Amino acid sequence: MRETVQQVWKKRPMIISGPCSAETEEQVLETATRLAKTGKVDMLRAGIWKPRTRPGSFEGIGTKGLPWMQQAKKITGLPVTVEVATAKQVEDALTFDVDVLWIGARTTVNPFSVQEVADALRGVDVPVLIKNPINPDLELWTGAVERVAKAGIKQIGLIHRGFSSYGNTEYRNAPMWHLAIEMKRRNPELLMINDPSHISGRRDILLDVAQKAIDLDMDGLIIESHIDPDKAWSDAKQQVTPERLGEMIGQIAWRREDINSEEYHAALEKLRQQINHLDDELMQILSQRMSIAEKIGEYKKNNNITILQTNRWNEILDRAFKKGEKLNLSKEFITKYFDAVHMESINHQNKIMNS
Repeated sequence: MRETVQQVWKKRPMIISGPCSAETEEQVLETATRLAKTGKVDMLRAGIWKPRTRPGSFEGIGTKGLPWMQQAKKITGLPVTVEVATAKQVEDALTFDVDVLWIGARTTVNPFSVQEVADALRGVDVPVLIKNPINPDLELWTGAVERVAKAGIKQIGLIHRGFSSYGNTEYRNAPMWHLAIEMKRRNPELLMINDPSHISGRRDILLDVAQKAIDLDMDGLIIESHIDPDKAWSDAKQQVTPERLGEMIGQIAWRREDINSEEYHAALEKLRQQINHLDDELMQILSQRMSIAEKIGEYKKNNNITILQTNRWNEILDRAFKKGEKLNLSKEFITKYFDAVHMESINHQNKIMNS
């Protein structure tokens, strides 16, 4: 039985899949048919217009690919979704009965572009997914949600596809999970799905990223699939065959946010109270640390010494790394924690210096 887009929108987890780019009618229809055969996919996707970083790359087949998506929906009974970046693309997608639209990362980063899309959506009843902007800026992401909501769109979802980050080498786009978690905290009523394809950039770590997303209570996944990934016209390294997609979905351990068990809740509450007490102690200790930093600031002020003491800071970090390793704390965590503590200490000393 064909499910309506409203039924699919409520599914958890929601699985969206299809090729990065629609290339030919045969490719789109075969991909869609094979994905539907897995029984693991709730919605089909394909890139019709492809914003590329540099000219000369394949920038999408364009509007002529929309009838292929329409036919794929007819054959499989699955709803379809495409990315839109302009008012004309919104109009064309809706003309060919696209069920769900998504706004891509390169569009989310530009409020003028988001507003153009939002204006084109006025008076339209269609769900819209909004990818995070390329750069790690939650206000831009939030602004895009607000613009689309003000256009009258009632069903809005989020797609976490990672962020461009200088120095990142492991992922195509650094996941920066803490930002996705914060966006989810701010908008608990919004669907949030994860895009392992664009975070990973390569298929060998897709499953690991997908599992991490589900462990963090994401509502679903959007994963790129192609009938012959290595010959894909765009993003070949991150795509998988429909059959491999089906296997991956079957390998994921699907978590629940909660269970109806008094024993579970009692045990969890006991542990959480311990964490609350430790957090309170940490806050007290941090407050004491800042008081000492202020006293140091007084000495620096009286002796006309700079706030930043690079050698001392390196000494603190080296000591923390050695201690943290013995305490099973990662170097990444130690770095982020002490950076935050250091900046707070500098702020306290700065107030002393300029009082």
